[in-house]
Amino acid sequence: MHLTLRQLEVFEAVARLASFTRAAEELHLSQPAVSMQIRQLEEAAALPLFEKLGKKIHLTEAGREFFHYSQEVGRLLCELDEVVEALKGVQTGRLRISVATTANHFATRLLAAFSQRYPGTSFSLDVTNRKSLLDQLASNDADLVIMGKPPEGLDLEATAFMDNPLVIIAPPGHPLASVDKIPLKRLQDETFVVREKQSGTRIAMERFFEERGVQFKTGMEMTSNSAIKHAVEAGLGLGVVSIHTLELELEAGRLTLLDVQGFPIERHWYLVACRGKRLPPVARAFFDFLMGEEASHLLSAGKAS
Repeated sequence: MHLTLRQLEVFEAVARLASFTRAAEELHLSQPAVSMQIRQLEEAAALPLFEKLGKKIHLTEAGREFFHYSQEVGRLLCELDEVVEALKGVQTGRLRISVATTANHFATRLLAAFSQRYPGTSFSLDVTNRKSLLDQLASNDADLVIMGKPPEGLDLEATAFMDNPLVIIAPPGHPLASVDKIPLKRLQDETFVVREKQSGTRIAMERFFEERGVQFKTGMEMTSNSAIKHAVEAGLGLGVVSIHTLELELEAGRLTLLDVQGFPIERHWYLVACRGKRLPPVARAFFDFLMGEEASHLLSAGKAS
């Protein structure tokens, strides 16, 4: 059977996205070009790899086998690329890093400081939500990820490097803004603007209230901390966010922290990688940098400001 890496790449995209059109967009090809590559691959295999039911395409049994091996070939090619980069050393390496949206503020400061130490390095930075971060780790699309604690049971290595306290925010004119030691049950009368259910902040918040037998009302659901801050500022409810996202709003007096018993919720930021993954030198250097004193001072200065 004669096939090409390009055919496998195109097939993997179509199978993963379940769409010829979306695969063409991702690969920057025309749809006829994608269809041709799939047709040639099916001719080489002498078996159909897709079947169409209604408007949807599905993998055949042969297609499922091809999908498994195409992903394995892709993984090995990524590993080869990492080995080649390793031979070049840290000074010319490229770091693929993804961070939670909440961590973007300090993550960019860390990358700026790291690039000053290693000026020949380059970065691929993706700022996204928790679910996407876990998907990227599973598909080996990122060397390192900065996020809250990942769920148990995944084949990941997570190293805590920084506190991540969650606080309750309100508009400055809220009746509770001037109250000290607010009982947690008092918040049952309030409406909260919350993150989406897959968010680490939402998970921590719900666990915190549930463990203390306190119910809370949810109003609007948002997909970013920025949207939550704007909604709280507009008076649509209270919010629970990381203290690291509030520097500008607190300085400008647009938001205030509520003094609620049991808060802040103590969490941590983690540097996460796939267990057993051979990190390229630039990723290993960034890991060591993040665990060192220079990064610690930089993060402390950021919290103090």
